[in-house]
Amino acid sequence: MIRIIIAEDQQMLLGALGSLLNLEEDMEVVGKAGNGKEALTLVEEFNPDICIMDIEMPGMTGLEAAEHLKEKNCKVIILTTFSRSGYFQRALKAGVKGYLLKDSPSEELANSIRSIMAGKRIYAPELMDDLYSEENPLTEREKEVLGLVAEGMNTKEIADQLSIKSGTVRNYISTILEKLNVKNRIEAISQSKEKGWFK
Repeated sequence: MIRIIIAEDQQMLLGALGSLLNLEEDMEVVGKAGNGKEALTLVEEFNPDICIMDIEMPGMTGLEAAEHLKEKNCKVIILTTFSRSGYFQRALKAGVKGYLLKDSPSEELANSIRSIMAGKRIYAPELMDDLYSEENPLTEREKEVLGLVAEGMNTKEIADQLSIKSGTVRNYISTILEKLNVKNRIEAISQSKEKGWFK
């Protein structure tokens, strides 16, 4: 059982997050805190596996609390509305294992917790984009074609949508695969998502 503490100053969200995670068969929320200081006390008391924290909380922020927990055996996940790269850099220095945005789907949080327990680090793609700000090698037209592929359109539908020939679409797709150095459309889409190139 993955034991979790949640620190969030919005009571309604705190309750909702607790209820959602308690629905997962392999998770148990053992404590809820309204700020970073309370979270540290609960971590001492319950020795959880994971501590999920908001950043901006009264008294002590989630980042300050994460810095205190750096030497502990508790993995910290920041869950916030702020995708500021300054916050993210500080979170990385504090050794947080996850940095997720509150507008992510709820099942993503549970999956991220499991991945982090398995030793992975999970960071919102928007932030990775800031961090590495790698240039997208695709032209505007190629981005447009890949975007339509990601929406599930086939070659003919894309050709109709863009008023071009199917052969031209195929040429665009092979150029995209070559530029991104991937084998197929699925890999092209997932790589673009990982790098934060889909807006």
